[in-house]
Amino acid sequence: MGLITSLFSKEIVIDPEADIRAAVREQERRRRKEELARLRGEAQSLRKDPFATRPSMLRSLLGRPQGWSGQDSGRWGVIDAPKEWRGTSNQVCGLWPWVVGAGAPTLGTYIGDHLLTAAPVCFDPLTWFHVGKLINNPSAFVLGLPGLGKSSLVRKVVTGAVAQGVTPLVLGDKKPDYGDQVRAFGGQVINLSRGEGHLNPLDPGALGSIIPILAAHGLEREATRVKARMQAQRVNLVSALLTIIRRSPITETDEAMLVRAIDMLDSDPRFADRAPLLQDLIDLLHREDHTDLWDLAEAESKEEFWAAVKPLRSSLKALLQGALGDVFAHHTTHPIDVDSVGVCVDVSGIPDTDSRLLAAVMLAVWACGFDAVEAAHTLADNGLGPQRHFLVVMDELWQVLGAGPGMVEKVDALTRLNRTLGLSLMLISHTPKDLDALRDPVDVAKALGFIERAGVLICGGLPDSDLERLEGVVHFTNVEKGMVSAWSTPPTWDADRGVERPPPGRGRFLLKIGHRPGIPVVTKFTGAEFKSDIHNTNKRFDNLRTGADAS
Repeated sequence: MGLITSLFSKEIVIDPEADIRAAVREQERRRRKEELARLRGEAQSLRKDPFATRPSMLRSLLGRPQGWSGQDSGRWGVIDAPKEWRGTSNQVCGLWPWVVGAGAPTLGTYIGDHLLTAAPVCFDPLTWFHVGKLINNPSAFVLGLPGLGKSSLVRKVVTGAVAQGVTPLVLGDKKPDYGDQVRAFGGQVINLSRGEGHLNPLDPGALGSIIPILAAHGLEREATRVKARMQAQRVNLVSALLTIIRRSPITETDEAMLVRAIDMLDSDPRFADRAPLLQDLIDLLHREDHTDLWDLAEAESKEEFWAAVKPLRSSLKALLQGALGDVFAHHTTHPIDVDSVGVCVDVSGIPDTDSRLLAAVMLAVWACGFDAVEAAHTLADNGLGPQRHFLVVMDELWQVLGAGPGMVEKVDALTRLNRTLGLSLMLISHTPKDLDALRDPVDVAKALGFIERAGVLICGGLPDSDLERLEGVVHFTNVEKGMVSAWSTPPTWDADRGVERPPPGRGRFLLKIGHRPGIPVVTKFTGAEFKSDIHNTNKRFDNLRTGADAS
């Protein structure tokens, strides 16, 4: 018995706190289980009410405290997000790989911030086409309801173009939106309207001015080509103006007589130092001693010649003294200067009701503008001048296309050949319905092709019906449709006239390239832009607030 006792007897140590620790662990386990159940319940309710705010849920998202506990340690429950800076690869190259690229392209002119990531968004058609290879055509089509900032966005692109040495050409500023900006840059602003400015359709223009330069450098063949091009351009312009006057195309006989008569004026010694005018053309057609004109009219007597040439003379007189006033009756007041920082032809003095004058002026301005572009390229191709690039802005496109016969064809040719001409394009209109409003169905089909060929489609606020119209050209996701459609809603109703409530879509645009996801951007203005007031297109309403305050 003693042996058994010696083998199995041991000293028994009793721990009075063991039960207490076990109870604490059980209590902590239950507390965690209850807390987890409560958080799951809150998460379930949060799914039903996503706008609810619950501190406990926020704490659960933050997680447990991080770091080492104890003296001289850094244990912390909430870790602040690190500060972020943005810079180019040249400026912050030493920080690699601790920097990441933004989700939006940073090539070109800064236009604003990404709506979702706040990353900077840069865009201009020439840089995206030539440098970034992001688009196949250096052009953009901008759509959006009035008052949402389309012109302001384009003016930012124009500013970037000037900074890059690209010459902006606004050939027919109707509102006007770009005159103050071009003038602030020191560019050329030309005003054309009744009683202000003249444009001579028979002026040799920029093409004629480079013929002596080419000849002086022994480029006789090139000079001959340019001269033929200049003569054809003048005949085409006069023919287009007569078409507007007659409201129908001119006959083949009239066109042949115009060609011969203009050639005769060019060979007249009286016009060696000055360009002939339309009145000189009328005087020439009054003469009956030119057998060449008789042959073209197939006239065998003086009476037959007068009868054949009378319709042409009458149309030319109407062009000078009729509905178009004296805009085309005198020498060109201000020729387009492509050596300028930028060019803006202001036609805002022509009322919308004066449709024929507007159509005639727009046609003439376009002809002179693109003659100047061709002249600059000709000099550059022959080593006689710098290579220039141009940004052509066509705001209020619906007015340009409806200005007169032939405008749709001219814009159509420009959208197909702008890469050859070294041009980037910005076409601006309100909605796709503007293009559907053209009279000729063929013109409507051509105009819709402008959107298809544009390198970038930039959409401001548009209603659902317009998005459906664009669906056949560009694919929009449901989120993008909802975003663009929401931007078209009017501003919040506010009876207090002293507080401005901008519409929700002002300054917000979606950049779409084919079937790629769109880039939502909100435009941002610099202090210099605010100070210059170039983005204020409602200057005539500036006194309303003052009047309201005074009352």
